[in-house]
Amino acid sequence: MKHADPHDLEPWTLTDAPIAGKRRRPIMSAHAITIEKGAAETGQRPPPMSKSRFQGALTALVTPFTGAGAVDEPAFERLVERQIAAGIHGLVPVGTTGETATLSHEEHRRVVEICVHVASRRVPVIAGAGSNATDEAIELVRHAKAVGADAALVVTPYYNRPSQAGLFAHYEAIVGAVDFPVVVYNVPGRTGSDIANDTLARLSRLPNVVGVKDATGDIGRVSLMRLECVEGFGLLSGDDPSALGYAAQGGHGVISVTSNVAPELCARQMEAALAGRFDEALTYQDRLIRLHKALFADASPSPAKFALAALGLCQETVRLPLTPCSEAARAQVQAAVAMAGLGPSA
Repeated sequence: MKHADPHDLEPWTLTDAPIAGKRRRPIMSAHAITIEKGAAETGQRPPPMSKSRFQGALTALVTPFTGAGAVDEPAFERLVERQIAAGIHGLVPVGTTGETATLSHEEHRRVVEICVHVASRRVPVIAGAGSNATDEAIELVRHAKAVGADAALVVTPYYNRPSQAGLFAHYEAIVGAVDFPVVVYNVPGRTGSDIANDTLARLSRLPNVVGVKDATGDIGRVSLMRLECVEGFGLLSGDDPSALGYAAQGGHGVISVTSNVAPELCARQMEAALAGRFDEALTYQDRLIRLHKALFADASPSPAKFALAALGLCQETVRLPLTPCSEAARAQVQAAVAMAGLGPSA
């Protein structure tokens, strides 16, 4: 089986919101960043760019439910359209924030299909496809490929806590079975497994392992990963509060929870950071930091869904064992939303 070389995959351009029905223009040179708007306005020469395929702010989408607990497909479609209109750089359905643990296999597949269909190649879709059973993960990656996603986000196996050898073998088996880009998802606080840097460096050399969502919250790791992994390997933060610092050390962006609520602000911040305009990026950080924190004041994604409900975008329903966020968390979210300057039309 011929595998795609991650070095040959074209990155996606970071621009304003795409024209309806059109895919974002791929970067023609691997050495010239195309965050065009900011460079044109400031007269700054854009900095050199990594060959990383996925960059900027990508949203870890919530899965909206009706009051009765069913997947609210019309609301999900509206959320996807809102994200694209706001200029977000990518979409990540059915990850942790999408409550994938409480979705049936049929619901999981359906949510991915809707996201791919609505996005219609305007921004990349990285479909959640993780499992603590390697064979099941392979099937979810196969589905993501079959329906037209751009990559699969595959979390480290949870609960069974494999060794570093087992973690490597897990991903090796997946990319050996399916010729499709895979982004590794390292979130030890949820899985009990942490991919060591040397293991990630080995994984980066496998065909089709194209990046990592690093949700360790340890921004010091990104510099080491950047030095140890192959050129072109995508380094995406999975921790909103530290994403700016992550980008400053060579990260390529963030898979964000906050961008569910504030997609335009998160997209602009990453565009500024990746263009080296850190003073500008810091102004967005100051607007967003309390929201970053408030959205984890209770079990995620309950606070994010409360914020979206307050903005009139979906119901705040979550599935057990999650419950709606506490009154204390609601107060934090309300204050943070106001500080970010968001309202029902945001």
